[in-house]
Amino acid sequence: MKILAPSILSADFSALGADVSRIEKAGADMIHIDVMDGHFVPNLSYGAVAAESLAGKTALPFDIHLMIENADRYIPGFITENTRFITVHQEACVHLDRTVKLIRSLGVKAGVALNPATSLSTLDYMPDDVEMVLIMSVNPGFGGQQFINASMAKIAALAEIRERRGLSFHIEVDGGVCLENAGALAEAGADVFVSGASFFKAPDMKQWIEDFHKVTKGA
Repeated sequence: MKILAPSILSADFSALGADVSRIEKAGADMIHIDVMDGHFVPNLSYGAVAAESLAGKTALPFDIHLMIENADRYIPGFITENTRFITVHQEACVHLDRTVKLIRSLGVKAGVALNPATSLSTLDYMPDDVEMVLIMSVNPGFGGQQFINASMAKIAALAEIRERRGLSFHIEVDGGVCLENAGALAEAGADVFVSGASFFKAPDMKQWIEDFHKVTKGA
């Protein structure tokens, strides 16, 4: 089974707790929390208060995506009873190895994200040390963008690296993920899927998730 992590960036923040409850009841696997600082990406979202306010209110684990500069300063604030993954951007971390070690020292799993134009070669010396690599399939900063088609080949190339090196990190895809491309993304090698606009616009979240598992089954 592939892992679905709906992004609350597309949720109704006037009823965030209710939306998270709907996500859980519909059968999602994780909650994806997008954090933006207005510097690394051209948008400002929310900080650790989002994770803190939801911690303990749901049984779903948190998949925290830090699209921020100076991540080391803020990482400890995102450690909650629900936090499973904290992912930082290769492009924003001066000492990526140090940042990954910090995340893991706090008892959660570490991920590294790559922007669409960033080469996989920038992680040549990192995959052994991370539990997830996130491939951005849109330019980070805003929800509702169209999927960048070149991301499909990038995911396939990363999956080949994972297999060749005998590694087991998750491959996560974030940006423009919908029912129409989820099957192909699974075939390419993705196993964790972030969906925002497509998922939250669905008239029936439970049906969306059932359809998602149908199109990704067997990949």
